[in-house]
Amino acid sequence: GIVVLGLNRSHAKNALSKNLVKMMSKAVDALKSDKKVRTVIFRSEVPGIFCAGADLKERAKMHSSEVSSFVSRARATINELANLPVPTIAAIDGTALGGGLELALACDIRVAASSAKMGLVETKLAIIPGAGGTQRLPRTIGVSLAKELIFSARVVDGEEAKSIGLISHVVEQNEAGDAAYKRALALAKEFLPQGPVAMRVAKLAINQGMEVDLVTGLAIEEACYAQTIPTKDRIEGLLAFKEKRPPRYKGE
Repeated sequence: GIVVLGLNRSHAKNALSKNLVKMMSKAVDALKSDKKVRTVIFRSEVPGIFCAGADLKERAKMHSSEVSSFVSRARATINELANLPVPTIAAIDGTALGGGLELALACDIRVAASSAKMGLVETKLAIIPGAGGTQRLPRTIGVSLAKELIFSARVVDGEEAKSIGLISHVVEQNEAGDAAYKRALALAKEFLPQGPVAMRVAKLAINQGMEVDLVTGLAIEEACYAQTIPTKDRIEGLLAFKEKRPPRYKGE
């Protein structure tokens, strides 16, 4: 079904500490091989905050060699999230800065409240985005605009984020402060009835195809399509269509 991973480090605005990154890695690792998982939603349980980025108080106490090691671990964890075989949705109900936005960029789909603030602000600290931001932002919104946002460390709200293609959906925040999460949940429910094997190979085909030329991409699509042909779910889909009933997919 739908799995919700909630960040809840309220005293530090969900800042990415060593321990939080370790816990995230463990949670993502557990989801990789769980065939019952159909969609993963990443959200915050702290009002007004998605993730403030790296824990700068902890960072200030690190030796330079520790910083490099920590950033590598954070990058690897966010890559693991990006490589989950099922659809992932980031529900951004509050501020997502630096590593927090990089976390959201690693998800397949981003939904945000209009009041949410987002930005890769690392250049303000004389560093650069180090957990995928310099690669995923230009792939999401285009090279020129990504450079502008990173060079200026500009922060945008939900409306602007939607207009530049950083997020897929923008919603007005509600009193509970979870409007983006509710929209993400509605999206996840739209995904649930579809064939689980098809969802996984569709994601694989898109992800791999976007990194190569069209001819190679079409070959990847063909190989991925071939994986669906021998499945029981494909036969069930045809049978359900013939019998005019909802299909009962088992991911087989």
